[in-house]
Amino acid sequence: MNNLRPVGIIGTGKYVPEKILTNSDLEKMVDTNDEWIVSRTGIKERHIAAPDQATSDLAYEAAIKALESAGMTGSDLDLIIVATITPDSSFPSTACILQDKLGAKGAAAFDLSAACSGFVYGLASATSFIQSGMYNNALVIGADCLSRITDYTDRNTCVLFGDGAGAVVVGEVPEGRGFKAFDLGAEGAGGSLLQMEGGGSRLPATAETVENKKHYINMNGREVFKFAVRVMGTATIEVLRKAGMERTDVDLFVPHQANIRIIQSAMQRLELPEEKVVVNVDKYANTSAASIPLALVEAAEEGRMKAGDTVLMVGFGGGLTWGASVLVW
Repeated sequence: MNNLRPVGIIGTGKYVPEKILTNSDLEKMVDTNDEWIVSRTGIKERHIAAPDQATSDLAYEAAIKALESAGMTGSDLDLIIVATITPDSSFPSTACILQDKLGAKGAAAFDLSAACSGFVYGLASATSFIQSGMYNNALVIGADCLSRITDYTDRNTCVLFGDGAGAVVVGEVPEGRGFKAFDLGAEGAGGSLLQMEGGGSRLPATAETVENKKHYINMNGREVFKFAVRVMGTATIEVLRKAGMERTDVDLFVPHQANIRIIQSAMQRLELPEEKVVVNVDKYANTSAASIPLALVEAAEEGRMKAGDTVLMVGFGGGLTWGASVLVW
């Protein structure tokens, strides 16, 4: 990447819905309790979209803030990528809906489906487009309304997920800054470990698929946990190798916010102190593609990154997929 146009993040924004669903609220809905949820996941509450809010609405709010941060308007954009597994509809893409709302006439727009790894996949895609000279400014958004596909009678999964959106504007940055490496991958053989079976061409919506709850998230928690712990470590080591860096070079670690135990496992493997790790899973739960950008933007808003800091982002998700990136802020 060093001989190519330097590309990085030049604007950030985030949005979470107003409604908060606490662990105490969930105690009234399913057989669970606050102590059990916190001890196993680190989650205390999650934000839930209003009935009239769709993924594009969450994405729009985050996008407006990111554009303001970058000193831009929608008309300055060449490309819009929305990473999501809960699009407003199968088509048109949520990115196209957003393009219209933002007034980004002429900008290319598409959705990207890589579950919780989607934001990093989107960053890698946007960076490649800009490095090549094909585009100059891209908007990359991770946004999901997981409450729409969560079974609130399933005590094993309903405590884990929330809604939100995080957005960044990606463009040319000064020499020495920007993205230094990406590591993307997948293990499709594990796809059935985390999936929503219904609604596609294999199992289109019928009374039977609805009755059998095929339109909700289905997860083998134990196996996904094992995959996550393994891949968080291997992807981190690989992306640092590609960037020509060591773990000691990392100033801030922004992991996917799925489970505090997975984050702690990665911290131990990388020997990173708490002050170098962004954790907000307690407030937002797992927001899928929105998870990493929500954590990244929150860290930026809190002043936890200064120019020249090395930021490591690592995510994993359904597919099974993973994505890691090294960024000099």
